[in-house]
Amino acid sequence: MTTLTDDTVASGRLRSGLLIAALSAASFGLSGPLARGLLDSGWSPASVVIVRVLLGALVLLPVALVQLHGEWNLLRRNASLLGGYGLLAVAGAQLCYFNAVAHMEVGAALLIEYTAPIAVVVWLWLHHSQRPNRATVFGAIIGIAGLILVLDLRSGVDTSWVGIAWALGAMIGAAGYFILSAHSGDTVPGTVLATGGLLIGGLGILLAGLIGIVPLHANTTRVEFQGSTVGWWVPILALGVVTAAISYVSGIAATRLLGSRLASFAALSEVLAAILFAWALLGETPHPIQLLGGALILTGVVVVRLGEP
Repeated sequence: MTTLTDDTVASGRLRSGLLIAALSAASFGLSGPLARGLLDSGWSPASVVIVRVLLGALVLLPVALVQLHGEWNLLRRNASLLGGYGLLAVAGAQLCYFNAVAHMEVGAALLIEYTAPIAVVVWLWLHHSQRPNRATVFGAIIGIAGLILVLDLRSGVDTSWVGIAWALGAMIGAAGYFILSAHSGDTVPGTVLATGGLLIGGLGILLAGLIGIVPLHANTTRVEFQGSTVGWWVPILALGVVTAAISYVSGIAATRLLGSRLASFAALSEVLAAILFAWALLGETPHPIQLLGGALILTGVVVVRLGEP
């Protein structure tokens, strides 16, 4: 009876974790097409990210304050976790990615960044003796193959060593996101971790812009999407509430339910979500090979799950 109960609980955690991970991936995937509209209207990437993450932090702040119950010592005891999450998982990943795409094709930069699940597997192997089994390795190969098809890279993509180095930095930041999200520290609630990380990350990128590392440009021009034009504040609100507040909180919750390894592979579906949202908002019709790649990504996630303890 005890075994049956444990299996039921584990199955419920898996189901809930995968559903929340799908919500997180879809929310993150929406950010690219929304940001593209702002970028085309004259916003700089850093400005979009700053507004996105700081607005997301503002939305989550009341909930985080309630969850803290006035225990400010909790923040001090977990300052390294909050700082690492904000600087590595939020600011570091974003800044490295934007610098990468300044030197190389977006698709190639994404391909390098989304090898983060492999970095997570290696980290867990080296630091926690969680050696990957054959199913995990096979699932990783399937997932990365699907990612290549989804990105639909063309031959002869221009790259540079500088761009590759920045993209590898973005990959490390993305891996840090999953590893740090799995840690509760001294029982830090997920919303508190997300809020603190977004605040620290947003202020970090703002500081980088003020000292000239990244350009800061914004305006109030109306933003064009497929077949419609909206005020600049519409995508800004969606970026802050949906792609920052909801995505980071749900991502932390999913990672704590699934573990950093499985959650990192499930997050590969974010790329497919971005393709579909770009189809709806920007009129960028996906190619059949991209849909095939999406199916391979999901297959890889299932295979990795079969290799989980």
